[in-house]
Amino acid sequence: MSEPSRSAPIGVVLAVDPDRFGEVIEALRRAGLTVTGEQPILGTLSGTVAEDRIPALEAIEGVDSVDRERIIRLPPPDSPLQ
Repeated sequence: MSEPSRSAPIGVVLAVDPDRFGEVIEALRRAGLTVTGEQPILGTLSGTVAEDRIPALEAIEGVDSVDRERIIRLPPPDSPLQ
């Protein structure tokens, strides 16, 4: 019997209610988020989570948005595209 497939962790950036930051971040951790950075005054944090857990994060009361990290690569400074 095979194990259920889990999606690979991806980077996410979240905006949450800054007045309830501590409460919301604990709920996010319980939902599977591994926190990598916190900005409580701004009400934002970053972390990694299995992609199939994103709907669970979005459903937590106090979460305003969940955005997937985007990686943008620029050409080297000496590239003709500069």
